[in-house]
Amino acid sequence: MSVARYGHTAFTLANGSVLVTGGYDNNGGTLNTAELYNPVAGTWTSTGSMNLGRYFHTASTLVNGLVLVAGGESNGMYLTTAELYNASTGTWTTTGYMTVARDYHAASALSNGLVLVTGGQNTVGFITSAELYNPSTGTWTTAGSMSVGRGYHTASILANGLILITGGSSGVTYLNSAELYNLSTGTWATTGSMNSVRGYHTASILANGKVLVTGGYNNGIFLNSAELYNPSTGTWSTTGSMSITRARHTASTLANGLVLVTGGENSGGYLNSAELYNPSTGTWTTTANMSIARDLHTASTLVNGKVLVTGGSRSSGVYLNSAELY
Repeated sequence: MSVARYGHTAFTLANGSVLVTGGYDNNGGTLNTAELYNPVAGTWTSTGSMNLGRYFHTASTLVNGLVLVAGGESNGMYLTTAELYNASTGTWTTTGYMTVARDYHAASALSNGLVLVTGGQNTVGFITSAELYNPSTGTWTTAGSMSVGRGYHTASILANGLILITGGSSGVTYLNSAELYNLSTGTWATTGSMNSVRGYHTASILANGKVLVTGGYNNGIFLNSAELYNPSTGTWSTTGSMSITRARHTASTLANGLVLVTGGENSGGYLNSAELYNPSTGTWTTTANMSIARDLHTASTLVNGKVLVTGGSRSSGVYLNSAELY
């Protein structure tokens, strides 16, 4: 990439390019720049810059093809602002403000075209509220509140249309609780709790409809455990553990059904290792290491089936502009 980035987002566009936005750099500056990776040429090009620099924000593709970027931080200030990227013109336009400033939240693009934003944190603490963005009007409306404030959590859209929220931090402690948002009724309901308390973990939807949760962090303890959520029963079951503990890693579901986990960190430092989960056997196998150890990076699945990893941190305060393909 043209610049080192940490706390950025990466999203695969309909044309196959990957859009990378924001983050902050080795000089401690908040970035408003964006760039595109072309999988065919294997090259990066700059595109229009956001109206405001931001990091720890979210990015979501809308049904109209635009990309919605929402919230985050800018030079230590929590944001309510949101903006839209038009891949056809390479330009950004501002859109409606969220009702609550937040970073480390989660965003889910729903089947009806709305985007659900959940939780996060701001100066008040960890947030219970959720809100919905309507692309037709460019406005946000409240979507009820979760049972507990949480950030560093995950949000997964299930085959039945419900949105599963798992774990994270409430500020005082990390969580094993999970809850479901029902778009049809606009209500929240608790579901079975995970077997382990965890934040900074990953959640991946498998071909069989179950959700695989991996690793994470629990009040000073890094985890190698993994577990499966069954939407039919609302319960969790343990599955094979990763070979090492890791948090702030990525997880990508591959075309062959395996889940690729990359990097992160644990008590031993930053990681370049990667491993694969096989849903058929419930087991993990190690695969080739990345060339550089990194955490809080991004991983994007390309149309050719490869996985593009970008940026992140390799040590405290040292951020990366490198990218690699699996």
